[in-house]
Amino acid sequence: MGSTLDTAAVRAAYDAQLRRDLPPSGGAATAERTDQLTRHLGVGPDGWSGVVWSSLDEATADQVIADTVAWLRTVEGHAEWKLHHHDTPADLGARLTAAGLVADGVESVMVAEAAAVPHFEPPAGVRLVEVADDADIDRAVLVHDLAFGGDHSGLGRRMRVGLAAGLMDVVLAVAGDEPVSAARTDYYPGTEFAGLWGGGTVEAWRGRGIYRALVSHRARRAEQRGVRYLQVDALPTSRPILERVGFTAIALTTPYTVPRG
Repeated sequence: MGSTLDTAAVRAAYDAQLRRDLPPSGGAATAERTDQLTRHLGVGPDGWSGVVWSSLDEATADQVIADTVAWLRTVEGHAEWKLHHHDTPADLGARLTAAGLVADGVESVMVAEAAAVPHFEPPAGVRLVEVADDADIDRAVLVHDLAFGGDHSGLGRRMRVGLAAGLMDVVLAVAGDEPVSAARTDYYPGTEFAGLWGGGTVEAWRGRGIYRALVSHRARRAEQRGVRYLQVDALPTSRPILERVGFTAIALTTPYTVPRG
């Protein structure tokens, strides 16, 4: 499926709305903005803290990086500098590595207009369920544990907060009584965007069209809430699926994290 998205214009909107000016998630989280950085400070062990936008030059970058990395080492919870490959200076990634941060995998920032995402039904025998109670949240956490590995109990706590505040949708794909995939949508009031996250499917159910059905379902929900653009930070495994349903890569991003322990 082709796309008519104006990549430059959408990237400019993305940089302004979802990076430079984005309010932090969570009632107790805070944001600090200067001409050089926007950074968010989360709260508690489940919080997310880090740099979401930067505009640096070669003369000032190293001092700003040193000060910011020192701050990142003091925060509780997850800490990272979310680098986008069009950020300046051009060697920013190398400078972050030299300052002691560790690069994770490269992801593609994919965007589509919500109204342009086609409708896809889930495969036979699978139904989509809107998460509305603690039991369903626990099932969504279980799916993430099985699909991605690790312990996602912290995500469950964030889901409870986001659902209660009306800033998140969570949907399960269920085969019989078995949850086989889960995904969520984060809403950003005051912006044109919503973010699609998760989409983890247990191994035995992959390759059957569940992921694209979850994308389609969330697109309809977001469209009903007046969202213009859907945004996904896509791993290489997800990018081809998203391209086939009308998403366009507008940027590349690499998280640089503080090593723990």
